[in-house]
Amino acid sequence: MIKEIVHDPIFLAMKSEPASAADDAQTAADLLDTLTANKDTCIGMAANMIGVLKRIIVFDNNGKYLTMFDPEIIKADKPYDTREGCLSLTGDPRPVKRYGSIKVRWRNEKDEIRIKTFTGLPAQIIQHEIDHCDGILI
Repeated sequence: MIKEIVHDPIFLAMKSEPASAADDAQTAADLLDTLTANKDTCIGMAANMIGVLKRIIVFDNNGKYLTMFDPEIIKADKPYDTREGCLSLTGDPRPVKRYGSIKVRWRNEKDEIRIKTFTGLPAQIIQHEIDHCDGILI
């Protein structure tokens, strides 16, 4: 179900709790529906953006949507400075430090642990959405 986007910076600054594929499948589905509905202006979302404080992100991974439960960056290389906007925040893009290559551990929809290295735009999106899970606003 498509959900309303949360814009409250106090709520968005709260840390999210661990998630599980079994208990939070509906939230993940709602998050994907909401991202798809906003695909013209958004390429990634975290669950807190739809009012749920769970560590779930969805994003466009080079043309295919990927859902991550409890994503964690376990290695980061090639730092760079960039500017990002956010569907939850108004105003112009803000400066932020990102990494060009990240290794991420997460659980998929079957609750299987996955580890993969991401580079380029997918890496940047993941970092932005994990920041949301950690209550970090750009």
